[in-house]
Amino acid sequence: MPITIRNLTQYEEFKQVLALEQQVWGFSDPYDMVPPVVFTITVKRGAILLGAFDERDRMVGFSYSLVGMKNGKVLQWSHMTGVLPEHRGGLGHRLKMAQRERALALGYDLIEWTFDPLQAMNAHLNMTKLGCVAEEYHRNVYGESTSALHKGTPTDRLVAQWHIAAPHVARRLESVPELRFRTAEVADAPMVNTTGHAAGWRTCARIDLNLDVRRFWLEIPTGFTDMQHQVPELALAWRMQTRDIFETYFARGYKVVDFVLNRQEGFGRYLLARDAD
Repeated sequence: MPITIRNLTQYEEFKQVLALEQQVWGFSDPYDMVPPVVFTITVKRGAILLGAFDERDRMVGFSYSLVGMKNGKVLQWSHMTGVLPEHRGGLGHRLKMAQRERALALGYDLIEWTFDPLQAMNAHLNMTKLGCVAEEYHRNVYGESTSALHKGTPTDRLVAQWHIAAPHVARRLESVPELRFRTAEVADAPMVNTTGHAAGWRTCARIDLNLDVRRFWLEIPTGFTDMQHQVPELALAWRMQTRDIFETYFARGYKVVDFVLNRQEGFGRYLLARDAD
């Protein structure tokens, strides 16, 4: 089924994006959504707003980034990328690639955005496929969300840094999107947390905040959205434990440099390394 991606510039298109926001995230409060008037203003001043359309010219996905500044450097801040459920499995990646193409043409070399570190599929896209890194962790960024995807735990977020012109990103985009261990040392890096199972769910049994190594792995479960709905106390425990790990080790100069997903076993693993690695 052919999907086309194009720039959005008209108010009627902006209203279609608003409808998609509600469908994708299931917001129940309009204050959580970006209204068409904001798209109108920001697109005129450098925002990138892309829509994905099916063969009937129905919008089935979008990506929105706006101009930001960090430490005196201008960047694109990617606020939302959303795809209808029946079109997931590659369209989000296509939208990010189109966003990168537009940003490079405008002279940018950095796009940033937030994502939930416990959403393994998002981490797989951001780190494994796109080549992002992360060294910022922020607590409860969006307050209590009304989104069906995020409701139930504090909206803690990692900041994905996508250096879109960097050689390592270009290499990652050109390669098969699977983690490649450079040395046995990477594969054999220690785990910062010990996981187990209880009543069909993966649990985080123990964490180690005293590692002093070049690299280490941090394991997270898959299916975190279902966990929030069905066993919210376990989801909250995962949030608090991973918060401690990220904040502790980021403060010591580590950053997230990669991610590996094991769908069959129901987990993903972040690779954290010292900043100089």
